[in-house]
Formats: sequence, C-alpha cells, structure tokens
Amino acid sequence: MTATYRYDVEILHLLVSPGHAYFGRARDGAADVPTTDADRVEVVAGKGIVGDRFFGKAAHMDAAVTLLAVEGLEAMAAELGAAPFDPLLTRRNVVLRGAQLAPLLGEEFTVVSGAEPVRLRGGRPANPCAWMDQVLAPGAHAAMRGRGGLRCRPLSDGVLHRGPAVLVSPVPLEPDRAGEAVWRRPSRLP
Repeated sequence: MTATYRYDVEILHLLVSPGHAYFGRARDGAADVPTTDADRVEVVAGKGIVGDRFFGKAAHMDAAVTLLAVEGLEAMAAELGAAPFDPLLTRRNVVLRGAQLAPLLGEEFTVVSGAEPVRLRGGRPANPCAWMDQVLAPGAHAAMRGRGGLRCRPLSDGVLHRGPAVLVSPVPLEPDRAGEAVWRRPSRLP
C-alpha cells in the first residue's frame, strides 16, 4: 500500500475563462476575454473545469486544469524588483499557497476543499509563454521557467472552493533549498 500524506494549503484563486487572451503578437496586446475569479468551480473527470476554455477539448485532456503555487510568483517579483504580480494574469486555473507542485508530476493526488474532493493526475509543467514579459514584467518569462505551475488531468468529478484546503499526495515533500513553498512535515494517514 502506498503511503499517503496530507498538506494544508489554501486556494487563493479559481480562474475560469471561456477564451484565450494571450495569442498572436504581444505588441498587439492581449485579447479582451472575460475571466471569473470564482468562489467555487465544478470539475468534471476527463473534461476539466466547467465554463473554462479547455473544458472538453481533446487536445487538452491531460492538461485541462492548471495549478500554480503563488510562492513562485512572489519570489519572481522580488528577484525582478517588481511590485507583487497579479496571479490571475498567469491564466492558471487554481492558484495555491503552500503547495510544491513539481514533485506531483506524474502522480495522482487529491485536493479537498469541501464535500466533493477532486482527484487529479499531474501531467506536465505549465511552462510560461513569452506573454509573461508583457503582462507581468520584463524578464518574467525567463524567471517563471520551472515555476509556471502544473497541468493536470481531472480524474474525478468534484467541486473546488476558494479558501483552506488539503492536498492529499503519495509524495512526502520537503522544503526546497530556496525555501519556496515550504510545507509542514507530512503527517501519515492511517
């Protein structure tokens, strides 16, 4: 049996957008696409977040839900000498505080923020695009490499709510050397 660990995290933002804002040339500006920073989102297994631009798109099934650890953005802003970045400008669906995402690549994990937990499989890194230099700050594209988040496949139906949450993972995580996304020591589940 695989060990299971629980980590206290916080869901800061839940972004839902029906369309893409960053395409074409940055000098032409971002598209004016409405976004919602929701209090709750419905996740459908194999499809994504209801109402989002990637929902049900075959090419995005393994990347239908994107997660971002806000600590990476905070470190980037400090490194670049910029004011704090608005995490919604990264266009990631779920912005978390207190989560290390890189160790979850290829792993199945669960986010519990209410009565309906959501199971996800970490697919691939959510690499930043060149638009980050335009919408965050010059140099943000390069600074965000390795901190752009995680693309996930939803494995169960459920609801994510903004606020305190628990990430249940088979991976025992330790703080990284830079101290980013420091999690408490894991507690084993029975």
